[in-house]
Amino acid sequence: MIKLSEKIGYGLGDMSSSMFWKIFGAYLMIFYTDVFGISALLVGTMFAVTRVWDSLFDPIVGIIADRTESRWGKFRPFLLYLALPFAFIGILTFLTPPFGATAKLIYAYITYTLMMMVYSAINVPYASLLGVMSPNPSDRNTLATYRMTFAYIGSFIALLLFMPFVKVFGGDRSEEIMVGWMTAPQFGWFMTVLVMAIVCALLFFGCFYLTRERVRPVKEKKTPLKTDIKDLLHNRPWWILLGAGVASLVFNSIRDGATVYYFKYYVDETSFGDIKFLGIPFVLSGLYLAVGQAANIIGVLLAAPVSNKIGKRKTFMCAMIIATVLSVIFFFFDKDMLTLIFVFQLLISICAGSIFPLLWSMYADCADYSELKTGNRATGLIFSSSSMSQKFGWAIGTALTGWMLEAFGFVANAVQNPETINGIKMFLSILPAAGALLSFIFIAFYPLSEKRMKEISLQLENKRHQE
Repeated sequence: MIKLSEKIGYGLGDMSSSMFWKIFGAYLMIFYTDVFGISALLVGTMFAVTRVWDSLFDPIVGIIADRTESRWGKFRPFLLYLALPFAFIGILTFLTPPFGATAKLIYAYITYTLMMMVYSAINVPYASLLGVMSPNPSDRNTLATYRMTFAYIGSFIALLLFMPFVKVFGGDRSEEIMVGWMTAPQFGWFMTVLVMAIVCALLFFGCFYLTRERVRPVKEKKTPLKTDIKDLLHNRPWWILLGAGVASLVFNSIRDGATVYYFKYYVDETSFGDIKFLGIPFVLSGLYLAVGQAANIIGVLLAAPVSNKIGKRKTFMCAMIIATVLSVIFFFFDKDMLTLIFVFQLLISICAGSIFPLLWSMYADCADYSELKTGNRATGLIFSSSSMSQKFGWAIGTALTGWMLEAFGFVANAVQNPETINGIKMFLSILPAAGALLSFIFIAFYPLSEKRMKEISLQLENKRHQE
């Protein structure tokens, strides 16, 4: 039985990584184009190029984690030793150096690549931890629910407070020089990420302290790397989840990455002024993103009871087909239809939130399936694929956003032409709908039902008792 404190502790890890992940997803593109000063085309290309390597790096981390032995287990040591590098490199990513255009682009490539590598190095072991905290599928569903609930709470806080913090630190004072070479907006962005990074490091330390590893493989002997990879490539459910995960992240990353553009250039949120609550000035884009995260939490909370009743596969499929239809309808909203814009954000985000705890739980099931089929358990390698699918999906989504912004004639900090506005509208509607529909198609072929997983779990338990 997993204690409440350990469930919360596990949730703290994804609360940390999701705060950074959502900041990257929602604000990094517009930071590079409107604050840092790189063209949308170059940003899109950078996301695509760096993510190819970064995605390939995830399985390497999984392989290393599977072969790690320490008094803290295989995966927990990564949380302890990488929490501070995770925070530090995140801060550097949002620092604007006093360089020329070429040097700035090189700096962006280096810091962004390092950030994604350290994200993989801490997040792949963290994700893998789910597979060894308990052998019980219902415990894993519960842990996945705690994970995603805390992830969305962290994202909600980060997205709601990010722009208010930027303004507090000087980000609304145009080109006024604040510290050294930085303009007020640049300093505001840098200081905001600094605060967020400190919180993220502390959350990972809490996750390390509160969690434990319990599950041991049936066979403790080391297997050759070639065997691990061969087993993975013959794991059909893993391939299906990989495809569904990539498509789901395309769906999410395009919506997140284009939100600020949508409200800045289409809705024109500045015409509404700041919306103050408790003396804190909020903007429409921040509230829209925060509503999405709150709705994601609702989706996470619904995932376990609904999937326990009708199954993970059916729950996933229902969520994605509903999200597809709602996203297509979203395209036809005029900019003054704010109530419908926010209501549909709520509904679409509930669907989006419900699928990710299911994915994490399914990856744990894939590890059990592989162990029963091959006699070899490579939890880290299997879970690294989930991170890899995130990176691939986000790479495709953000690269498409940058490239298509350029193709539609986007010019930073200027009035956009009708073609550009129409393209920005598609980023929150038609393009995410395509990703959601593709994810639905993949998961329709997923073979590991709840009945099948009970059989697998029982057979593995019998084998462990025989060892």
